[in-house]
Amino acid sequence: MANILLLVTAVIWGFGFVAQILGMTHLGPFAFIGLRFLLGAASLLPVIWWMWSRLNLSADQHESLFWGSLTLGIVLFCASAFQQVGLLYTTASNAGFITGLYMVFVPVMGIALGIKTGRMTWLGGALAAVGLVLLGFNESYRLGYGDALQLLGAVVWAVHILVIDHFARRVSGLLLAVGQFLVCGTLGLFVSLTLTDEVTTSVGIINAAPTLAYAGILTVGVAYTLQVIAQADANPSHAAIILSLEAVFGALGGYLILDEWLTPRQMFGCALMLGGMIMSQLAHQDAQSELCKDGDRTHA
Repeated sequence: MANILLLVTAVIWGFGFVAQILGMTHLGPFAFIGLRFLLGAASLLPVIWWMWSRLNLSADQHESLFWGSLTLGIVLFCASAFQQVGLLYTTASNAGFITGLYMVFVPVMGIALGIKTGRMTWLGGALAAVGLVLLGFNESYRLGYGDALQLLGAVVWAVHILVIDHFARRVSGLLLAVGQFLVCGTLGLFVSLTLTDEVTTSVGIINAAPTLAYAGILTVGVAYTLQVIAQADANPSHAAIILSLEAVFGALGGYLILDEWLTPRQMFGCALMLGGMIMSQLAHQDAQSELCKDGDRTHA
């Protein structure tokens, strides 16, 4: 059952790239970010209300929740901004696979935190790098602007994962999720209204409502909840492989809904990137298991 829930999560997240592109026909990227994450936070409030009455948070946990929500919200906003703006200049297919490179960056960044890695991680990274060249570089071997933004976003998504790991040891992951969504959404609307020339109208919001509902309620609210429930019982290696299929479903959504096509070269690049993601993530899971066995080094 856990694997089925994870697969549903990957499908929802994959098709989310399509919703993000379609939504920007009516809203600017930062307005979309703001409304999307505030809607996602609102969709989880009933769950939070139910949890809150059963939780007895200490003063330290309240402080961790505040600083964790603030820190994660800022990082989430930066990652989402790179992704959302990048989608103005690239396809859902490219965005899905390049964003998925965070799975390669996480174990590499983990080295700085004392998490061991091995040859599989570096081999996976090399495969993903070759795949990126085949997918995103043109004949002049220059990475497209939109793809470059997605690559920067993937780096920030990896940072986001590591920051979550830091704060989730102190307070409920679901509480942190809603907190970061509120911060991210607020930042999105602030930037849209004060630092850009975006014009947001009620007509635009109404026209974008279906895509906002999908990107906000489904990808943020429902899919995150499914992931939390499923990963409590899922094998970590299985979870890593299934969730990496988000990129595949992103490409499928682009093909079915946006009429996007990949050349044979790009398809081969996608295959290499997917293989590299899975290889790096499995190596990362093995490294974390070894740390847990060692005990004393787990929180080094």
